[in-house]
Amino acid sequence: MSTIYSTAKICDYHRTKVCNLTLEPDLTRILRTSRDYGELAHVWKQWRYKSGRRIRDHYRLFVNIANKAAKLNGFDNMGDMWLYPYESDTFRQDVGELWEQLKPFYQQLHAYVRRKLREKYGEQHISQRGPIPAHLLGNMWSQSWGEIYDLLIPYPGKTSVDVTPNMKTKGYTPRRMFELSEEFFVSLNLTRMPPEFWEHSIIEKPKGRELICHASAWDFCNGKDFRIKQCTDVTMTDLITVHHEMGHIQYYLQYKHQPNVFRAGANPGFHEAVGDVLALSVATPKHLQKIGLLDNVEEDNEADINYLMSIALDKITFLPFGYLMDLWRWGVFSGKTKEENWNCAWWDLRYNLQGIKPPVRRSEYDFDPGAKYHIPANVPYVRYFVSFVIQFQFHKALCMKAGQYDPLDPSKPLHKCDIYQSTEAGNALGDMLQMGSSKPWPDALEALTGTRKMDASIIREYFKPLEVWLTENNERHQEFVGWEGENDFCSSDSPARHEPVGEPSSGAAVSPGLLVVVLMAFLLQQTHQ
Repeated sequence: MSTIYSTAKICDYHRTKVCNLTLEPDLTRILRTSRDYGELAHVWKQWRYKSGRRIRDHYRLFVNIANKAAKLNGFDNMGDMWLYPYESDTFRQDVGELWEQLKPFYQQLHAYVRRKLREKYGEQHISQRGPIPAHLLGNMWSQSWGEIYDLLIPYPGKTSVDVTPNMKTKGYTPRRMFELSEEFFVSLNLTRMPPEFWEHSIIEKPKGRELICHASAWDFCNGKDFRIKQCTDVTMTDLITVHHEMGHIQYYLQYKHQPNVFRAGANPGFHEAVGDVLALSVATPKHLQKIGLLDNVEEDNEADINYLMSIALDKITFLPFGYLMDLWRWGVFSGKTKEENWNCAWWDLRYNLQGIKPPVRRSEYDFDPGAKYHIPANVPYVRYFVSFVIQFQFHKALCMKAGQYDPLDPSKPLHKCDIYQSTEAGNALGDMLQMGSSKPWPDALEALTGTRKMDASIIREYFKPLEVWLTENNERHQEFVGWEGENDFCSSDSPARHEPVGEPSSGAAVSPGLLVVVLMAFLLQQTHQ
């Protein structure tokens, strides 16, 4: 499945004889920069044809083997086994309650984005009260919408917080981006990367070889060999990804003294949160100015709203996707979601939680979940939802230690905090990271934040100025908040009715080697996003 995903290529929309476009960087760039409705629909549809659809038969076998492995380890199914590290019998319920806490804000953001996209593409494509077409949001999976910020910016006359053009002008390279991230960690009194990191990591796509470009961090468990594999593009988005992956490496470095059994995050979400906490500081205008990537910092309400919008388009839009990925798999592994309804159940979740729809009608012959890396690679995903909640809890605690946030001082709001060069914040973070998984995760959370529970209210606190602005803006434009209409975007029609002319069937013989690969996947799960 991973091989099918990593080697999938599609044809160019304008010159169909060019059929070597890969997800990274080709399709990602098109989705980021094109505003051609037809081209975006082509890329969205063809990627799923070349990846997800061809994975479905393998995934059927995989689910059976995965559940057998889970039963051998004393669990009812693989979904239950994935939840073991969270040490809570109510974890599913807890996550659902966190989402309900955040949903009103997401719906306000969704309504605003839908109106701006309707102004761009027309009401013939985007209705006033319906879901948003998934291919128009700048990302292959509609999991973050930051790449269409140019269409959504509340106050266009202000200085842009996307420093991609400045990075290119100043001659940034992938190496320089990683060195910049390392310097941030060092400024907090944390650890430099060992020589092996720079010697063995892959930070640019190598020429002349196939490679899974999905960014990932690796611990080779010998206390000195830590690596990142990432096909880095010189963009602000990738600069944030660099900090995310370097956060994994920093966590590895901090707990490398622990016995092997405790060399892991306090829970899987902790590992994903570390680099993102730093990225919340890196993305602030005052930090970008400090490191020479932003010339002017405007201090007024309009600039604040623009900045918060840019962050919300990555953070808030991700939350329902981060929840539904494993919500779907929990149903598949438990058998509550039947195989004959896999794809339509996927689109039910995407409609109900995200308020999006596919650009073309889908069927059970398709397998759209398989077009996302973490499905064929068998990487649990709710860790990212957890991460997006606790990283704001971490951020608030570190900002208070750095003297950068005071809830009673309007001049020090949470969204302007930059912990760069604060050794007090860095020492507090390092103390928590050094625990690894040697303590229950509520103990680690309490050590840094003073609380033992995940709390989504910090996210609402961080984005409060934007949420107020969105609510007023939607009311002023009389924009319907939420989405409605018949959810008929997927059917269980016979595969024969959806077989494209001249294209090969997705069926494939299963080799004995595949069984080995599937079982090995349980041993090789790494931290990815």
